[in-house]
Amino acid sequence: MKYLNQRKLEGIIFLVIFMGIFTFLGAKMGANNLLGSIMNTAHDLLLNTVFYIMAITVLSSALGQLMIEFGVVRLLEGLLAPLMRPIYNLPGVASLGGLMTFFSDNPAIISLAKDKNFNAYFKKHELISLTNFGTSFGMGLIVISFMIGKGYVAAAMIGFVGAIIGSIISTRMMQSMIKNEFHNIPRDVPADLEENVSFKSKGNFSMRFLNATLDGGKAGVDLGLAVIPGVLIISTAVMILTLGSKDPSGIYAGAAYEGVPVIPYLANKVGWFFQLLFGFEQAEAIAFPITALGSVGGALSLVPKFIETGIAKGNEIAVFTAMGMCWSGYLSTHTAMLDTLGYRRLTSKALLSHTVGGLLAGVVAHYGFVLYQYLI
Repeated sequence: MKYLNQRKLEGIIFLVIFMGIFTFLGAKMGANNLLGSIMNTAHDLLLNTVFYIMAITVLSSALGQLMIEFGVVRLLEGLLAPLMRPIYNLPGVASLGGLMTFFSDNPAIISLAKDKNFNAYFKKHELISLTNFGTSFGMGLIVISFMIGKGYVAAAMIGFVGAIIGSIISTRMMQSMIKNEFHNIPRDVPADLEENVSFKSKGNFSMRFLNATLDGGKAGVDLGLAVIPGVLIISTAVMILTLGSKDPSGIYAGAAYEGVPVIPYLANKVGWFFQLLFGFEQAEAIAFPITALGSVGGALSLVPKFIETGIAKGNEIAVFTAMGMCWSGYLSTHTAMLDTLGYRRLTSKALLSHTVGGLLAGVVAHYGFVLYQYLI
């Protein structure tokens, strides 16, 4: 009975909030225009943004698979491994996890963490911190490729550096918060410990090249399809709450990318704060990091419109790259990742440390871009 009453209360609260938002937007835009803008925005995002992102995911995933197949990832792992302990306080093999998520997405780190030959190199608190470390590089190649594809090479590279700084802060902070709890737990080293992860190849060069390209491309299609809900649902909602009427007189026509600028109104109240941290000249830019909390694919879908309307320039692209790559939808993945490792109770600490890391990634990118402009 208590459960049923609670469910009824939740239903009432949901309806009140939902109808309140819909009524507010409908009163401003007109109900027909609101529905038209929602559908037209989602349709335009699907045709002009989702398929563009999917094209990038297919190409980048194929490239990533080729780099795995022909040993480039192993080579990079060897070069990066000596840096892991002094920078991240992680064993050298952790570099493989960062590379795998950079070329694919956040969950790749968990498939490695579940491998007995991989996790044997980690202390328990180090293994758990892989949730933060791997998320910091999720869809990294896709984010950077997207920004470069829009013509912002230098800004994307500066953002990449910012994301790395954010990953260090997030990983180290998570380790410091949980270290005492797992300090005395010994590592579980299997007797048959081998090379941490095996990439076996079969066939001649041409066959391996073809298989890697097609398999990577197929994985890219799956990843591209996976971002569709985030783009269409989250980004449409953010657009409706960010952009205003296209008509200077404020008349709504139900066109795509029309809405009521609630987010800019609220952001303007503390605009000086975002200007100080990230150098955002227009409050609408805050919509990108807000969206990246749940879906970096959804956040990327905002960029073309922001560039077109002048909301996003070089500095904003640098900050977007840093925060989008570092956060990469961590609110929607951290719980599942920690649950897979068996430590869901540590989710709040992981979220806190990653929030701090992502914010500082954006700060570093902003001031890095300011320095870059000063030097050139």
